Amino acid sequence: MSIPGAKDSIDGPTFEQILEMDDDEDEREFSKSLVYDFFTQAETTFVKMDTNLEKKDLKTLSELGHFLKGSSATLGLTKVKDSCEKIQHYGQKKDAEGSNDITEEEGLKLLRTTIEQAKEEFYDVEKVLKKFYHDES
Repeated sequence: MSIPGAKDSIDGPTFEQILEMDDDEDEREFSKSLVYDFFTQAETTFVKMDTNLEKKDLKTLSELGHFLKGSSATLGLTKVKDSCEKIQHYGQKKDAEGSNDITEEEGLKLLRTTIEQAKEEFYDVEKVLKKFYHDES
């Protein structure tokens, strides 16, 4: 099953496994609660990222990236997961792949743009999933 508008932002097989846990395909209470809990969690995490970016707290930014990477991976939100993995690496003063060292200044610059990118990817996938769950609010 593919989700309309998801393109390459949602991994179909991963999300499908979550949908299989729903008792009622019309209501989809279980998967919807997981997805909506993620929305709340992501919003809160992005606020914390902005605060820690201002503080230039790379260690905390790395931890927040790691945290959100895990949640988004569980739901199959590939673009958000990939951006969060980069946030995790940049916070550790590593390049996007986590293999080479970068300066704190480079890390902060990359974090600024990558956090914004992750937010955009999140808002895009949030719209798609709200439409999937027939919640156009």
